[in-house]
Amino acid sequence: MTQRALPLPVRDGVGPSCVVLPAGDWPTVLDYFVHRFTAVTRPQWQARMGAGEVVDVHGVPITETRRFEEHLRIYYYRHLDSEPHVPFEEHVLFRDEHLLAVDKPHFLSISPVGKYVQQTLLVRLKRKLGIDELVPLHRIDRETAGVVLFSVQRASRGAYVQLFAERTIEKRYEAIVHRAADFAPPAMRRSRLEDDAHFMRMREVPGEPNSETHIEVLATRADWAHLSLSPVTGRRHQLRVHCHALGMPILNDAIYPVLRPEGTDDYARPLQLLAREVRFRDPLSGAERFFASQRSLVLPPR
Repeated sequence: MTQRALPLPVRDGVGPSCVVLPAGDWPTVLDYFVHRFTAVTRPQWQARMGAGEVVDVHGVPITETRRFEEHLRIYYYRHLDSEPHVPFEEHVLFRDEHLLAVDKPHFLSISPVGKYVQQTLLVRLKRKLGIDELVPLHRIDRETAGVVLFSVQRASRGAYVQLFAERTIEKRYEAIVHRAADFAPPAMRRSRLEDDAHFMRMREVPGEPNSETHIEVLATRADWAHLSLSPVTGRRHQLRVHCHALGMPILNDAIYPVLRPEGTDDYARPLQLLAREVRFRDPLSGAERFFASQRSLVLPPR
């Protein structure tokens, strides 16, 4: 099935955002946008609409007098007055006409979210490489470094998405964790993960397991251990939650066991979790693909 082109072009590496108008009785689309996006003032939305930066699904500009219409799909550009600079660089590991493999640094989000737009891996790559159709095939946390795969073109994207759906891609991570006196991690952790009361966190709950991680100890020193972690499933925060639940939280984790306040990034103390390797058979060429991060984790001296 052919994917419809977006009604607004990629601009400075950023594609348009989309919102579907809900049921409601706002007089105009402008009134709804002022209600929905409280950080943007009415005059700012009027200026953006006047500049043609807000359009409907057919590319027709939304004027400030356009009547509100339930279920109408609206496209617009996000603006940030200021954005924190992430002082670390990504590295391209592989690129062909269908696939891109990148070594992501710590503290860099995959895609625009919250206070980050330009300082995200996707937007940086679109700007540097000029690939407007670039789409991440999977995600790792902003705090995690390592290998991330991207689809370069729409036509072949489905074949790579299917690899993840069928769990035929082997992913291996490494982590530095706290080691207690009775440290003896199991070879495998299976549990049920669900959203916690705080939207930032996940938690283990009783019930049928929906997550599985294989664990191997690579080295130990003093109060620390260097682990190899191979997730069979891809639940949000799976490795971080499994390590915490086993009494061996990952070094410098700002969410588990204690959630630190937002905006307290310490660039000198990155989360010691690395997406080390990705291995799979290419669905288009049949070639064996193997990509490894050039970054490394080191056990603390004590």
